[in-house]
Amino acid sequence: MSASASVFAQSFFHGTRANLRPGDHIVVGHSSNFGTPQPLSWVYFSGTLDAAIWGAELAAGLEPERIYVVEPTGPIFDDPNLTDKKFPGNPTLSYRSRDPLRIIAEVTKWQSHSPEQVRQMKEGLARLAREGGQPIID
Repeated sequence: MSASASVFAQSFFHGTRANLRPGDHIVVGHSSNFGTPQPLSWVYFSGTLDAAIWGAELAAGLEPERIYVVEPTGPIFDDPNLTDKKFPGNPTLSYRSRDPLRIIAEVTKWQSHSPEQVRQMKEGLARLAREGGQPIID
């Protein structure tokens, strides 16, 4: 195994509508992909492409959906938004960090969820917001 292969034993992904380039950083202080107005104190990412696809598809904004391969620059933690009750043990490989994520590359070929699946997910998030639920534990 080459040295570079061992460095990237786990790939991480971030789905968004932000137009970024390799070498750029995703940093704390921005609102969430899901339109939460307050700036977040964490950056969120996943070890699965599917979770990043959801992030891109549900992201607020008018820019095209994008998925980036990212490299954490500091400590990472399980994302309690998914791992505490919904998916104990973190099978979704969902993480967060207070340190920037460095963009390594953009994933340009990926399969979207069906329009019906996206609609249902957006309706569920809207229902949660109407009921006063906090979609992001920051």
